[in-house]
Amino acid sequence: MDALCRAEPRPRRPAAASPLPWARFSAWLDCVCVVTFDLELGQAMELVYPYDFRLTEKEKTSICYLSFPDSYSGGLGDTQFSFRLRQSGGQRTTHYEDDGEYNREAPLTLQRESAHYFGYVYFRQVKDSSMKRGYFQKSLVLVSRLPYVNLFQSLLQLIAPEYFDKLEPCLEAVCNEIDQWLPPVPGQTLNLPVMGVVIQVRIPSRVDKPGSSPVKQFNQENLLPAPLVLPSVHELDLFRCFQPVLIHIQMLWELMLLGEPIVVMAPSPTVSSEMVLALTRPNIVVGVTNPFFIKTLQHWPHILRVGELRMSGDLPKQVKVKKLNKLKTLDTKPGIYTSYKTFLHKDKTLIKRLLKGIQRKRPSEVQSALLRRHLLELTQSFIIPLEHYIASLMPLQRAITPWKNPPQIRPFRQEDFMKTLEHAGPQLTCVLKGDWLGLYRRFFRSPNFDGWYRQRHKEMTQKLEALHLEAICEANIVAWMKDKSEVEIVDLVLKLREKLVRARCQHLPVKEETLQRVGLYIETIIDSLPEDLQTVLHHH
Repeated sequence: MDALCRAEPRPRRPAAASPLPWARFSAWLDCVCVVTFDLELGQAMELVYPYDFRLTEKEKTSICYLSFPDSYSGGLGDTQFSFRLRQSGGQRTTHYEDDGEYNREAPLTLQRESAHYFGYVYFRQVKDSSMKRGYFQKSLVLVSRLPYVNLFQSLLQLIAPEYFDKLEPCLEAVCNEIDQWLPPVPGQTLNLPVMGVVIQVRIPSRVDKPGSSPVKQFNQENLLPAPLVLPSVHELDLFRCFQPVLIHIQMLWELMLLGEPIVVMAPSPTVSSEMVLALTRPNIVVGVTNPFFIKTLQHWPHILRVGELRMSGDLPKQVKVKKLNKLKTLDTKPGIYTSYKTFLHKDKTLIKRLLKGIQRKRPSEVQSALLRRHLLELTQSFIIPLEHYIASLMPLQRAITPWKNPPQIRPFRQEDFMKTLEHAGPQLTCVLKGDWLGLYRRFFRSPNFDGWYRQRHKEMTQKLEALHLEAICEANIVAWMKDKSEVEIVDLVLKLREKLVRARCQHLPVKEETLQRVGLYIETIIDSLPEDLQTVLHHH
């Protein structure tokens, strides 16, 4: 490592050196920032790399504030955490262009963000008599549109200590190495060399079976030294994050399912940001460390206050559910402050299994896998009846004919859905008792239902379009044209062209062979028309 950082970095490439400078770097990171503490200015941006990357002043200010822990009152050493930041100043070009292919193949929770940045922070505070303030305070921040918290925090553990020791040349060398990485492709396992270490990761794919574990080891015979294998690019240690609230996991799951806004208060940015990430991004989850936020955010309907996370041999002390009016500004005890009443009963079996695991000193990753599986099965039990019902709204394939617009998807009727639950509800796959009907009714009023329904309706509409194109391919166009006027035939050509363009632009689930056949049909129809019309249509 030492040798690498002492080595001269590659010279900075001029913008014209290649058609897309920093293209591979930009597939992973937008930029790297260094934030320091200035006695006169407070937090200040010391460096942005690559140098030609442009952050707006608002973004710089936000990154500066978010990269320094507000709760650090004399605590020394290193700490890591993350944040999410809204992009300001409108859409801007990036060195990396993938025409949306990554997002089409990646799981929804790992999509490349277009309007937000993620900041992954390594903050160091140590005594330093040479500094006016008596302390060295600096943050190294990786700024990315990818929610790969595990990968980027592991990367920071490698590069940040070296950077604080050797500064800018080391950072340039690392960024040049990242610029040699292959871009993230869902479903692929990648070996990512940096500072003499090879990080091995698998990028999750949309077609992965939910809850399946990635293969631990891959082709390593040519890799020396042995790679640092990350079991996941993004998954946290759920058991460690949720240990003080395990008996309330049911309530937190319901709040997330319903898209309820929640504030997470914690003593450190590490605990706060990990808890927010563990709750996976519902409507609004805000993580804070400064107790004065209690006053500002006291009108929020749900506030989760946790202490420092400490793994011990017993079930950690569980927080209690308390009324919001018990919230005090400075001496608030850990707890879930809410008036929310759960619809489902607690799963005592899960708590017993986790407790048994603690007593048997079961590894934390095994406990996390148990917890993750429980939450996945609970979510699937809730969503499967909805998926079955919405699938029944799709028109039958035999109703799709080539020369008529595809039939409409039938409307979603909540009461019709509720009637299906008696024979095909969550009770078929879940042992948990409670008011499932009440939970569904509340879900219908939540923003999460609207998002889920829009996504499913869009997918079904695209499927209908694809089936319609296939029906056109199977039809006898020449026979249809026999008794049609020129106006009708020209109208058909224009509509087919529009369909073809839409199919390609929206990446409809249609075979390339089908699209080529439709294109051939269009040419065949045009060739059957008089020359003057052929000329017009060829130039249209």
